[in-house]
Amino acid sequence: MTDETAPHILVVEDEPAQMELISYNLEAQGFQITQADNGEDGLMQVEEILPDLIVLDWMLPGVSGIEVCRQIKRQKNTRKVPVIMLTARGEEADRIRGLDTGADDYLVKPYSINELIARVRALLRRTRPGSIGEILTFDDLTLDSEQHKVTRNGKTIKLGPTEFRLLTTFMESPKRVWSRDRLLDRVWGVDADVDYRTVDVHIGRLRKALKQPEMPDPIRTVRGTGYSLDTE
Repeated sequence: MTDETAPHILVVEDEPAQMELISYNLEAQGFQITQADNGEDGLMQVEEILPDLIVLDWMLPGVSGIEVCRQIKRQKNTRKVPVIMLTARGEEADRIRGLDTGADDYLVKPYSINELIARVRALLRRTRPGSIGEILTFDDLTLDSEQHKVTRNGKTIKLGPTEFRLLTTFMESPKRVWSRDRLLDRVWGVDADVDYRTVDVHIGRLRKALKQPEMPDPIRTVRGTGYSLDTE
């Protein structure tokens, strides 16, 4: 069973065999997968789920992969989502065109599925490092996701699973302001039946756990918006 808080990957591919191959192998690595078999559906899914990464075929019916990528990178709320472009076009000019459109990486068919997984992990290492075992640091906080260990100013902090996921989310994007909606999706999963009050309760628990004498509260409340990891 896939962890609902694992990185969410959108696969946009119109060839059923390729879709099955990619989805099966990424799910086997523990990622959440959403599928789209054309450009229009792909753009709708991007807006609906705001994935952590997109695997995008160049040649799609209707709206091409290049146009999908262009639109994703034009929008403020999606421009930072990494895109791996898949294509049968191997010429240098085509690769340059794809990268100029905003694609973060490029694989030419036929490709090794292991190479695709490696590139997915490499991009997630930049955007969601805690989800793939990287040690995160911010100010006097350190989080080791593999050992499920948190320290502040060298002192071990004991956190419950939800508070640990909250802190991981904050430490992956320090100083970013997270709305309650986005925290619900990231920490509890998009299908979780919980409300804003639940977020506030667990933020309170996280603050209490991180509190140390004469040290600032690292969780900042942004009135009317949400929360941020920020000691300033």
